[in-house]
Amino acid sequence: MTINIPGVISVIIFYIFILLVGIWAGKKKKNTDDGGDELETEEVMLAGRNIGIFVGIFTMTATWVGGGYINGTAEALYSLGVIWCQAPFGYAASLLVGGYFFATKMREQGYVTMLDPFQEILGSRMGGLLFLPALCGEIFWSAAILAALGATVSVIIDLDTHTSIIVSAIIALIYT
Repeated sequence: MTINIPGVISVIIFYIFILLVGIWAGKKKKNTDDGGDELETEEVMLAGRNIGIFVGIFTMTATWVGGGYINGTAEALYSLGVIWCQAPFGYAASLLVGGYFFATKMREQGYVTMLDPFQEILGSRMGGLLFLPALCGEIFWSAAILAALGATVSVIIDLDTHTSIIVSAIIALIYT
């Protein structure tokens, strides 16, 4: 088994950097209005609805562009050429359309998720039903991220792909 030392060092430095950013951001948190130390979950997830355009752009990009997206785009470009690599353009267009048509209204109404307006109009049963495709999407997206992370680990420490996915999932669980 061959271990790519520069690759391992790069991944370790990256994880340490992300951990330090998380610790720094955690120390900057503000107390709630009632003086308590704990922030409500919604407040934490929405960052107090008070992030700037710069951080917002990078947050949305990081949310949408994961390892599966990057690996898939690279594979499509390599094997099929630029003409068959439509995903980056579709993602960019969807972010622009979503931001232009939905972001302001959702912010004004105080919605947390894209399902909130549907649940408000159609009721909680329909909101629950619409949750199922979103849940499937999140599960498949998480699987794609773990597969991409496993592919990266496979290249760095020369393990088979299945073992690398399991190892990377364990590392992600411990890290999180």
